[in-house]
Amino acid sequence: MRLNTATSRRAFLTHAASVSALTAFPFIRASAQGKAAPSERVNLACCGIGNRGAEVVNSLAATGLCNIVALCDTDMGAKHTEKLLKKFPDVPRFKDFRQMLDKLGGSIDAVSVGTPDHSHFPICMMAMALGKHVYVEKPMAHTFQQLELMMQAEKKFKVATQMGNQGHSDGNYFQFKAWTEAGVIKNVRKVVAHMNSGRRWHKWNGNVTGLPPAEPLPETLDWDTWLAQVPFHDYNKDYINGDWRCWYDFGNGALGDWGAHILDTAHEFLRLGLPTEVGAVKLEGHNPYVFPMASTLSFKFPARGEGLPACEVLWYDGTTNIPELPPGFGKSVVTDGVPPPGGAPAAAPAKLGPGKEIYSDDLIFKGGSHGSQLAIIPEQKAKDMAKSLPPVPKSPSNHFKNFLLACKGQEVCRSRFEVAGTLCQMMAFGIIAQRLNAPKLVFDPASRQITNHAAANALLAGPPPRKGWEQFYRC
Repeated sequence: MRLNTATSRRAFLTHAASVSALTAFPFIRASAQGKAAPSERVNLACCGIGNRGAEVVNSLAATGLCNIVALCDTDMGAKHTEKLLKKFPDVPRFKDFRQMLDKLGGSIDAVSVGTPDHSHFPICMMAMALGKHVYVEKPMAHTFQQLELMMQAEKKFKVATQMGNQGHSDGNYFQFKAWTEAGVIKNVRKVVAHMNSGRRWHKWNGNVTGLPPAEPLPETLDWDTWLAQVPFHDYNKDYINGDWRCWYDFGNGALGDWGAHILDTAHEFLRLGLPTEVGAVKLEGHNPYVFPMASTLSFKFPARGEGLPACEVLWYDGTTNIPELPPGFGKSVVTDGVPPPGGAPAAAPAKLGPGKEIYSDDLIFKGGSHGSQLAIIPEQKAKDMAKSLPPVPKSPSNHFKNFLLACKGQEVCRSRFEVAGTLCQMMAFGIIAQRLNAPKLVFDPASRQITNHAAANALLAGPPPRKGWEQFYRC
């Protein structure tokens, strides 16, 4: 299906800049909510076509449910984009997503976003405002406020949305759902999550005393568009090709990278919502520029309706920051088909696989990351209960197919923004605690404010956007 919209980038920018935060984009119509007829493929434009972005494009294309109609990357032609460009040699290419949507908006049904964390937000906001469905890698966005606006835009423009925590369409999703509904998982009072592999910033060993100095800008790179709404930074190679994840100004650290793969089902099916208290229990190598060498974070959730008790979630990262494991833990749960977390070449190997332990009144569960299923521990308890456990349905579609079928109106996205957004906001609180080394942040869900720490409250929104990028903050 081809969407019929005459709205150009010029009209988008001119109109959005002139209206208030409550009235931006009303002139844009998402024709029939952009749903493709069942017999047609979804016309997909792809932003971010190197590294992880390329994997996303290839996975969406492999479903056979989409036509790749545009490719966009701020470093188009750089080495990391070569392979995908050769695969789609005749597809139009752009460095600026705004120009892409301006020129080809009428022939685009959906947009995939596999760019650095900080640039997810403006691409998604413009795409949704133009009636395009959106698939975006995790985490959805960089700040609490951006996530709030993205959830509002999803609801307003009635588009299909999917965050790329791919395990949310695999066995763990359907098992957690079935076991919760059957009462096997109940009265959970503590969840411990951990990701203890080496990370990119470990190569600096905590010795970062400022932002990196200016270096010559590569001729192929559109640095201004790469920065997006973030205040201006001089180019340095330590910002690009994955190293952006190290810096508070651009990335979301180990928690933002892996929390969405480890905590997603617990957050959704335990209906945790937003925490009312978050704190940095322990930070090693804290500084205001890059993420700590190790972190232990606490998230406290109040009791919820239907008898759900108060619950604490503890997060551990750092190669030696290993949580205490319950008796009978055994070996880590291995996640099939997922490469080990990328880190610095010299980083120590993980002593514990990425995963979680879930403590209820009666049972303890251990799990891995992505789609790996839970196990009851100790092993003998699992054997005793095996015949009484409910069956786990098979997934009807992987995460990429689920999104494209939702674009066609045939399924509902499992990790749509209304589901994934609050999970990412929870993680955003943890990142604020890391950045400020704050032992206790108190959040009021009614006012959407951190009430005991002014600097932390300001970080819910982050710095004001650069000139020319303000319109993306209006929904």
